[in-house]
Amino acid sequence: MATHSHSSHAPASAPAAPKTSLALGLGVGGLALTLVGAFINPASAASSYLIGLTFWVGISLGVLLLIMIHHIFDAGWSTVIRRQFEHVVDGFLWLGLLFIPLLIVAWTNPTLIWKWMDPNFDLAGVGGHGTVGSDPLYVKKAAFLSREFFTGCTIFSFVAWYGLGRIFRRNSFNQDRDGDVKWTFSSRKWAAAGIPLVALTLTACIILWVKSMEYHWFSTMYGVWFFAGCMRAALSLGVVLMVWLYARGDYKGVLNNNHLHSIGQLMLAFTVFWAYVTFSQYFLIWNANVPEETFWYNVREMNNSDGSFNQWGWVGMFLVFGHFLAPFLVLLQYPVKVNKKVIPWVGVFIAFVFLIDLCYNVMPAKKLPNGDPYPFLQSGLIWVLTSVVGVGGIFFWSYLRSFPKAKLIPIRDPRILESLTHHEMSAPPEGAAQPVSH
Repeated sequence: MATHSHSSHAPASAPAAPKTSLALGLGVGGLALTLVGAFINPASAASSYLIGLTFWVGISLGVLLLIMIHHIFDAGWSTVIRRQFEHVVDGFLWLGLLFIPLLIVAWTNPTLIWKWMDPNFDLAGVGGHGTVGSDPLYVKKAAFLSREFFTGCTIFSFVAWYGLGRIFRRNSFNQDRDGDVKWTFSSRKWAAAGIPLVALTLTACIILWVKSMEYHWFSTMYGVWFFAGCMRAALSLGVVLMVWLYARGDYKGVLNNNHLHSIGQLMLAFTVFWAYVTFSQYFLIWNANVPEETFWYNVREMNNSDGSFNQWGWVGMFLVFGHFLAPFLVLLQYPVKVNKKVIPWVGVFIAFVFLIDLCYNVMPAKKLPNGDPYPFLQSGLIWVLTSVVGVGGIFFWSYLRSFPKAKLIPIRDPRILESLTHHEMSAPPEGAAQPVSH
């Protein structure tokens, strides 16, 4: 039986800081180009910026949920990657600040994105009839669909997400210094409170930010759909960070194949979960055949003018195979999950498809006068690219900025030995730190 000690794995000091200038430069450059797009095509640039922000906020929410799931289950194997997740969630501050332009849009020119914010908006220009204020479906939803609630919910959610992230960082970093088990118990309690809070705010925000762009639509699964995408993208980021740190030399003697296999299993599980949620929603709406629900899929499959199959229909087919079938078949294989050259690219592909899924949800809400959505290839994809790069650059700059502020792994966490020797031994050696019990 192999034996290990803390000193054989854990670094005595914080790891060397990677350079942050490239990430910051990409972020500023991408945001500047998106701003240029706001003058060229304001509606397209605004919707694209919403996609870019939602993509990185979604990844951050998935990371925050993984931290809380780690604590609530008192997980052992994931302790070595948890520290990197704690660096990621510090970015909620910057993501919240980057959302301010969209709040300004909501109060100055809301119909660029959210038609329902202007009761006098004439729906005839987007294939409807009458005004928003006279629409019975809007009237019934007006208590939720208000600009004031949109703003308040968004601000409250970012404050809550950032606050939870700071609590888990504080507990983890303090435990590195004093080794007190009270920080573990504190994190577990905050995770118990934080999971339902994040679930509610995540659902409310994705409905307000994205689903409300087509406020006629009804869906009781929208928050769960977004949750599934967040978790898949967050796990993908996790596996990329793990392999990157291993290639840098930081995770040599820390990361083993069992860590990769475990996170790969979760990637597979949430692939199946996404497919279950998405198919169930589509099947139930198709089976019920209620116009208030079916129209959402109709505009993403056929042109309203002549019934022909449109470009969004092909995007939908790509999601079926790219979101489920391809990663499902690949992640079933053990050698793929532990291959450090292959598994990061699987993660990148999953995150890319999550981005396309967001485009599929946002862009068809922009309608031509005849009610057809703008074709996929003419929907302003260049501004999606600049937004994703811009917000992503700030996202990674925040992560890299936090990276040297703490040790590479939580060296005094009660589960650290179990994590470092994940599946390598049947019992901890005599005198080693024992798991924390309730």
